[in-house]
Amino acid sequence: MVPPAHIRVQAAGARLMYGLPRPLRRLVAGKPVRIDGQELALDAQLLLRLQQLSGAALVRGSVESSRAALDASRHLVSGPPIQPVLTREIGIPAHHGEIAATLYTPEEAPHDSGLLVFYHGGGWVVGSRRSHDNTARFLAKYAGVRVLSVEYRLAPEHPFPAAQEDALTAFDFAHEKAGDLGADPRRVAVGGDSAGGNLAAVTAQVATRRGGGVPAFQLLLYPGVDTTRRRRSRELFADGFFLTDDHMTWFIDHYAPEGVDRSDPTLSPLLADDLSGLPPAYIATAGFDPLRDEGEAYAARLADAGVPVALSRQSDLIHGYANFLGVGRRFREALAEAAGALKVGLSRPAAE
Repeated sequence: MVPPAHIRVQAAGARLMYGLPRPLRRLVAGKPVRIDGQELALDAQLLLRLQQLSGAALVRGSVESSRAALDASRHLVSGPPIQPVLTREIGIPAHHGEIAATLYTPEEAPHDSGLLVFYHGGGWVVGSRRSHDNTARFLAKYAGVRVLSVEYRLAPEHPFPAAQEDALTAFDFAHEKAGDLGADPRRVAVGGDSAGGNLAAVTAQVATRRGGGVPAFQLLLYPGVDTTRRRRSRELFADGFFLTDDHMTWFIDHYAPEGVDRSDPTLSPLLADDLSGLPPAYIATAGFDPLRDEGEAYAARLADAGVPVALSRQSDLIHGYANFLGVGRRFREALAEAAGALKVGLSRPAAE
């Protein structure tokens, strides 16, 4: 799909801005931002400045306009499609009909490769396979695994636990049909960013506790894991760093409206009584992110429960960095680390 003319102009302007010499980029971005012993990366600060100048926002009025805005913004920050990666549309049978998904296969991927079941971010309300197309392509190419990106149901049309149910259904399908997808059923991981990280964490917990197929690995990028508490990072970075405190309230109120028990571990996986026996995990947080502290609290609880976990704070970045692959270099560097962790995590079959 060709983006509208004004989007193409803005994208060209962003590329031009990031191509300027560093002193000029610093001049546009402003003085360095330092909070909590961290300095914001120039690439991130410049992106926030461009967002401010354009009036763009993660949430724009209604649900419908917010979804449309996020879909359009991918043309500004995601970059051209990463190649060579093959794509195939997949239908996942579900009790409510069918869940759409896209299978990404890197060129020359061996048969019986690893497979990542990927859940996109967007607060369970916005986002789609389209908005995260290049993220999925990047992980497929640089981790050398297949990626199944899932179009789970969104709130408010489908509130909690619809997204979580679809996430589990997609993992079960991928595990059962791994051979048909060209993957090894012993090397099927779950992963996602933000709300998608929440769904991946919940899926790993539910699958482990019920018996049967279990993910071999968890790739959790700045996940939301506790909807019941306001931690220090939510206060420190409440406004001005892409994801805001108001956005978080807006998202959770749509996904888990009044009457939902927000302490339910299938909504707030950090609150599960027992985290032992879960698959190894890579958890990445962003230093300037309201979700930072809860993601790191989850990593600590996993470690305390004996789960192998690698925690990586990208201290100079903001929420959403996995989508900003077309501007600057720093965002790609951070996602490259995640791809490397995924490659190692799926390099050998999980223990039977």
